[in-house]
Amino acid sequence: MNRYESVDGLDVTVDSNVLRLTLNDPERRNALTDTSVAGFIRSLETAATDDSLRAILLTSTGKDFCSGFDIVARNARAETDERPRTGSIQRRLPTQANRLIPLLLEIQLPVVCAIRGWAVGIGAQLALAADFTVAAVDSVFWYPFLRRGFTPDSASTWLLPRTVGMARARELLMLDRKFSGIEAVEWGIAHTTAESEKVEVVADDLVARLAGGPTVALGLTKRLLNSASEQDLYQHLTTEAYAMELSSRSPDFREGLRAFIDRRSPTFEGR
Repeated sequence: MNRYESVDGLDVTVDSNVLRLTLNDPERRNALTDTSVAGFIRSLETAATDDSLRAILLTSTGKDFCSGFDIVARNARAETDERPRTGSIQRRLPTQANRLIPLLLEIQLPVVCAIRGWAVGIGAQLALAADFTVAAVDSVFWYPFLRRGFTPDSASTWLLPRTVGMARARELLMLDRKFSGIEAVEWGIAHTTAESEKVEVVADDLVARLAGGPTVALGLTKRLLNSASEQDLYQHLTTEAYAMELSSRSPDFREGLRAFIDRRSPTFEGR
């Protein structure tokens, strides 16, 4: 039975050992909806315990990556439905945008994101939460929350200052400054740039490299990097020691050691 299901606005496929999540609503510039976010979350939750997977790719159809969340459609529904209780947004977010971003950060699989065109709001946050983002040189990132009259979500006020610094985070969030794929690389939001027509090729090559790596050690390294700022040095050294203990018991560690002795490139199986 297929463990992964596509939903409206999101194509979910498994290609060999790579989970491919493709935003697919080009008429709305791939804006996320309640349905696509729920499908996104289900796929990541399933992938977190799927030992057949070794990497995840986030990509899109059409000219743009993601124009943010489709609040227009939600408001249109609200006008015809009974007005929700006070606090409905606060209750809903932990199961939607505020669940999606932590999943991308916590999942012990490398995540690659391919950006063409616009990456707006939560679309920009998907790129920031990925481990590696390939951005088109002419792509445009934008956090227009305050321009729409509401505060940022999807961990924007947590991730951005840690990545670009507080001064620039204020500029991006409070002055809603647009920035390019080239700037995204310079500021540490993206990994590399490519011409628009080559973004998927570069992302696919990167995913293939990561999928061929020592999956257990990669996943533990990702957790170490993401937890480092929340621990002091000695707490983190303890965490590193536990990660070393786990990774050194993996078959991929034994393969890496044999390859070193044999003076050849290792062939990792993700175990």
